[in-house]
Amino acid sequence: MSAFAERKEMIMTKKTAYEFAYITFAMFIISCSIYFFLIPSGIVVGSISGLSMVLNQVINLPISLITFILNIGLLVIGFIFIGKEFGAKTVYTSILLPVFLAIFEKICPLSESLTHNSVYDLVSYTLIIAFGQAMLFNVNASSGGLDIVGKIISKYTHLEIGKALTVCGMITAATSIFVYDISTMIVSLIGTYANGQAVDYFVGGFNKRKRICILSEHYEEIMKYIMEDMNRGVTIYSAVGGFDKTPRIEVVTIMTTSEYKKLLNYLHQSDYKAFVTVSTVNEVIGTWNINKNSRKSKQKEVSVQ
Repeated sequence: MSAFAERKEMIMTKKTAYEFAYITFAMFIISCSIYFFLIPSGIVVGSISGLSMVLNQVINLPISLITFILNIGLLVIGFIFIGKEFGAKTVYTSILLPVFLAIFEKICPLSESLTHNSVYDLVSYTLIIAFGQAMLFNVNASSGGLDIVGKIISKYTHLEIGKALTVCGMITAATSIFVYDISTMIVSLIGTYANGQAVDYFVGGFNKRKRICILSEHYEEIMKYIMEDMNRGVTIYSAVGGFDKTPRIEVVTIMTTSEYKKLLNYLHQSDYKAFVTVSTVNEVIGTWNINKNSRKSKQKEVSVQ
């Protein structure tokens, strides 16, 4: 095995370990939202659990068994339509959720709501679980249940994941009218809609990048800094000043927010006259997403050869 292959394998191992640690933390957040806010509130927000409660009145099977059957079926569908990676991660999260809930029941049994207000419970649950769901979607995973259906709808219709979850949840929440009263159904619909909006907000925060356009007489030094020091790619365009018709070179690059701040500090020190425009990019697809460490290793391998 070549040195490059060994480095690549080591990087992939570290990446996998990081992702599963990240997923574990996300599931801890989701479990907290369910145990400390949703369960005490008594509100049924559109979910597989809510659908199981409705089906329980029709087919007379235990809710736990119905939930298990639905989750197994959705996991199989997830493997088929989204891929093995998504399915494997979701199996892991499906195991973590009951484990965390069981731990909470042992170390922190609840007899009443922490907030003593069902509205506060609903708001807290919606915001916290949406953040946890967004973390999972950021690494191509989900907490199972309707998340899988939402992910499939989002993949094949290009609908934002939060809106896809809202569609699934609304349908499920609406069925609660057959088991509960109208007021419970209305609260469930509102909570489901709010959850979808919150997921989109948090997912957008994870995926947003900065598109930086730079006009400078020292564009070569700036390009070198971006490519060699920051290990990011650049695209150059020929531009002409509208007032003086002077030909110029425009340097365009895509970066994370933290990288953008680093580049801005460099520009302030190296060329304070540089003309810089910045816009927000909601999503970047393609080779930009290649791990920077992998890119560095590949560059080193090429230089050795």
